[in-house]
Amino acid sequence: MADDPYATLGVGKNASEDDIRRAFRKLAKELHPDIAKGTEERFKKVSSAYEILGDPDKRRAYDRGEIDGRGDPRHPGSRQYARGARAGAAAGAGGFDEFGFGDIFSDIFGAAGQRAGARPNFVSKGHDVRYTLEVDFLEAVSGATKRVTLPAGGTLDLNVPAGVADAQVLRLKGRGQRGAGGAEAGDALVEIRVRPHPQFKRDDDDILLEIPITIDEAVLGGKIEVPTVSGRVTLTLPKGTSSGRVFRLKGKGVKSAGRSEAGDQLVAVRIVLPESIDDNLAYFFSEWKQKHGYDPGRK
Repeated sequence: MADDPYATLGVGKNASEDDIRRAFRKLAKELHPDIAKGTEERFKKVSSAYEILGDPDKRRAYDRGEIDGRGDPRHPGSRQYARGARAGAAAGAGGFDEFGFGDIFSDIFGAAGQRAGARPNFVSKGHDVRYTLEVDFLEAVSGATKRVTLPAGGTLDLNVPAGVADAQVLRLKGRGQRGAGGAEAGDALVEIRVRPHPQFKRDDDDILLEIPITIDEAVLGGKIEVPTVSGRVTLTLPKGTSSGRVFRLKGKGVKSAGRSEAGDQLVAVRIVLPESIDDNLAYFFSEWKQKHGYDPGRK
């Protein structure tokens, strides 16, 4: 019976791509025949396991039971996976570039870690690579062009689309690892991390904002300036505006890709009293209370 690739790499079935890659790197460094003697068979098994689990399509095929731990089809229709997995087992004898392992072994052992002997007729798409990019809140709302420095050197200009959300992953076609035998390169997967804003919060495509107002603005009403993600606007407060009242600014939210209209900005007001209450203000409210006391609904 073929070995379970998850058990071979020492990871669970819910392991992420990064978990699998880290497990393989650790074992490859320990078992590489150039580093440790008598480990060639175990190294072959580890390489074969990663050939399956390191490829999302082959991993899904294994999880569905279409191929076994060697990559051989369990039933007709999965034949395309078998050749690649069997070839992976041969990696212990040389030729890591042809299986997309070249960059991993270059990282671990240096250029000498990539061994010659790849079969020129082997074709395999390059592996995807993952990056994380931090952007400011307003850059995520309005879009921006950011320059990403790649781990292997060089830079990549990335267009961050307007309305991108925190933890959203952008796929850059063909900007991953090189393919073998003339096959297409893998993709670059860039996960966006949005920095918090001191005033704005985001709820789907709406922007939430709390703004302080004075007691006289609450009682008498008036016009106040309110910041939005696209600039300052004027908001009219009606007389008798209570703390917690929410005003909706139509179309002043986020316009995400694929949406015809932008969201709204929801402005919650909060009455802030002066730092010190002078005698005139205290006397006025004392007199007013005696004649116009009211029940705010406290229970």
